[in-house]
Amino acid sequence: MMLHAVLATAMMWQDTTISSTLKTVEIASGKIETVYRADRHFEAPNWSRDGRYFLVNSDGRLYHLNVGSRQLDQLPIAFPTPRINNDHGISPDGKWLVVSHEPTEDWLTSSVYLLPITGGGRGGTPKQLTTKAPSFWHGWSPDGKTLAFVGRRDGEFDIYTIPVAGGEEKRITTCTGLDDGPDYSPDGAFIYYNSFCSGTMQIWRMHPDGSGAEQLTRDAYANWFPHPSPDGRWVVFLSFLEDQGQDHPFGKQVKLRLMDVRDGSVRDLTAPFFGGQGTINVPSWSPDSRRVAFVSFERHVTGP
Repeated sequence: MMLHAVLATAMMWQDTTISSTLKTVEIASGKIETVYRADRHFEAPNWSRDGRYFLVNSDGRLYHLNVGSRQLDQLPIAFPTPRINNDHGISPDGKWLVVSHEPTEDWLTSSVYLLPITGGGRGGTPKQLTTKAPSFWHGWSPDGKTLAFVGRRDGEFDIYTIPVAGGEEKRITTCTGLDDGPDYSPDGAFIYYNSFCSGTMQIWRMHPDGSGAEQLTRDAYANWFPHPSPDGRWVVFLSFLEDQGQDHPFGKQVKLRLMDVRDGSVRDLTAPFFGGQGTINVPSWSPDSRRVAFVSFERHVTGP
C-alpha cells in the first residue's frame, strides 16, 4: 500500500460525494449482480468461508453484511481509535480475523492484528502480531499457520511472512521496487503477488519461502492484487487501464481479469469501471469458486 493511496483512502472516508456498490461477477458467464449499494465509501470485500456474509471496511471500522441483507452491522473491535484500513481477511477455518490498523493518523503506524471472527469487543483486545510498521496483511496460508504481509523496512516495500502464533517476521522478496498483494494458492505451493521488479506493475508468483519467483503477466496494464480461487483453477486480479507506476490510486478506470492457472491465459472478467484502491485489495472469492466480489464507485458532483 503506497503513501498517496493510503492518504486518498483516508480522505475518501470523509467524502460524502462517493457512493459504493458491492457486486459479484460470475466466472462462467460474466453476469454481474449488485449485492449492496450505499452513499458512503466502503471497500475491500471478504467473502466468508461459509458464503453467508461479507466483511467490508468503512470509516476506519469493519462491517458485517449478510447475503441478502441491506444493512451493514459494525463489528465490535476494541481499538481506542477506529483506523482499520482495507487490508483485512478471514482465516481458512473461518474462526479468526486479521486486520491492519493504524493506531495514529500516520499511515506508517499500520500493524497487523489477530482477533476472533466475531470481533474484539466485550473487553477483548486484538493481538498485535507485527512489531514493525508499517505492515499490511494480504494472505493466510491454507494450513492457517502463517500470514503474508507487506512491510516497508529501510525505505523498501517487500513481502514478509510471520507465524499466526507469533514470532519473527521473515522477508521473502528482495527485488528493488514495490512488492505487494501476496495471497496463497489453496495448495500452499505458491504465493501470488504483484511486483514492480520488471519496471512495470505485473503479476508474479513464488514459493512460500521466496524462491522460484516468476513473472506471469507482461502487458501494458498495471496489474494488482492477484487472488487464487479456492479450487486452484483461477487467479483474479485488478488491472488499471493506464500505467500508474508503483501506485494503486482510487478513482481510476479499471477492470477485473482472470488467469487460467492451467495454461496462464488471461481474459477480461468485467468491462472497465470506476474503481482502483478498495476494489479487491483482499481475497473475495465465493467458497465454491464460482463468483468474485468487488466494489465499484461513483463520484457525485455537489455544490454550485
